[in-house]
Amino acid sequence: MNPIPTTSRRTFIGGALAAAVVAPILSACSVNTSGSGGSGSVSFLSTQFAPVEERQKYEATLKKAVGDKANVAYNPVDNPTFNTTIKSQLDANKVEIGLIGGLHGDLVPFAKQLEDLSSLTDELKSRGYSKDLLELAKLGTDKPRYIPWIQATYILAVNKKALQWLPSGADVNKLTYDQFLAWAQAAKAANGGKPVFGIPAGPKGLHHRFYQGFLLPSFTGGQITTFRNADAVTAWTYMRNLWANMNPASTNYDFMQEPLGNGEVLVAWDHVARLINAVSAKPDDFVLAPAPSGPKGLGYLLVVGGLAVPQGSKDRDKAFDVIRALSTKDAQIETLKSNAFFPVVKADIGSDLPPGIALEAKAVSAQQDASGAILALPPVGLGDKEPQVGQIFKNCFQEICLNNADVKATLDKQGAALADIMNSLKVPCWAPDPKADQCTVA
Repeated sequence: MNPIPTTSRRTFIGGALAAAVVAPILSACSVNTSGSGGSGSVSFLSTQFAPVEERQKYEATLKKAVGDKANVAYNPVDNPTFNTTIKSQLDANKVEIGLIGGLHGDLVPFAKQLEDLSSLTDELKSRGYSKDLLELAKLGTDKPRYIPWIQATYILAVNKKALQWLPSGADVNKLTYDQFLAWAQAAKAANGGKPVFGIPAGPKGLHHRFYQGFLLPSFTGGQITTFRNADAVTAWTYMRNLWANMNPASTNYDFMQEPLGNGEVLVAWDHVARLINAVSAKPDDFVLAPAPSGPKGLGYLLVVGGLAVPQGSKDRDKAFDVIRALSTKDAQIETLKSNAFFPVVKADIGSDLPPGIALEAKAVSAQQDASGAILALPPVGLGDKEPQVGQIFKNCFQEICLNNADVKATLDKQGAALADIMNSLKVPCWAPDPKADQCTVA
């Protein structure tokens, strides 16, 4: 996939912060969100909002938005289950799923088996989707295959207590990676050798997204094609030094809002949805800021999700009704308030946002608008191999940062495993790697 031009990157989440107003088209009623559904219910299979609290919040949003247009059974599952379920139903020509919701990369493997949503896209175009989002929604085909649904990213959450240890002249909103490391070192020293920085490196933490979308793009300009080059060695050497100044209990953290909330960590990087509880509980205690910049620029990962309908679905029309309802300004803002995913339509988010969400919105905008921003996407088109690729990045952290292994030797070993996967899949590159029909590890 082509890197998105700098001038258009801001339209992704920036459009969600614009002041345009889209008239809501909501219906009133009930939604079956038991997961199993009932007679006549639309099965909504999703890779999003699987944790119990996130699911409950989104089910409430779904119930409020959809009304009596459809009886919906919301079923969030992991990626392998998502892939297997869809593939088996399509292959058997017996599609029971009415609606699927996943990240861009989750939907790519099924691009040509998803309904052509041209008519629905035309119907909803007044809601203000950016051209870039609509282009992504084609999934490499010539027709829109999903309707943009949600978008999010990752940022820094900073307890104000930590600001006293910022390096002289450093701006928390315009940090370099060198300044970030110096800050972590100073904070550790000031706390009697106890590190107060952290990342979600637990069993279910998303720390691999930091390496894929932030560290490597910032140091190498790429994600896959630059995986084991000299710049990558520099990046991982830096990461080892940074880890030495992070709370070692980070290997137990799946969500950084928990250690931020209890004070074990004062500075953390994580997904906006996994920071929001701590920030919402004590908004006056925190500053939210963009990720640091590296030699190549400020790499940041944009998470884009879409709503699609498998070909052959018996609930096609009802699924369209659900998409219409979830694409209104009101439903999109409700998703922002409840699950910290930002609107994909033009929506005036107003001044009545909860304080924690307002802090996130400001940081997200600053990150996208930063000079030298480098947009990165999560892996695209990997299907059931995506967890294996994610594990490779985690393996690098394990070996380099925890086991103190040689950086170059580790990248050569893990790069060979990554190359085998990429060569077997023969999928195009995605941002920020340069356009190529087959993405390969250099």
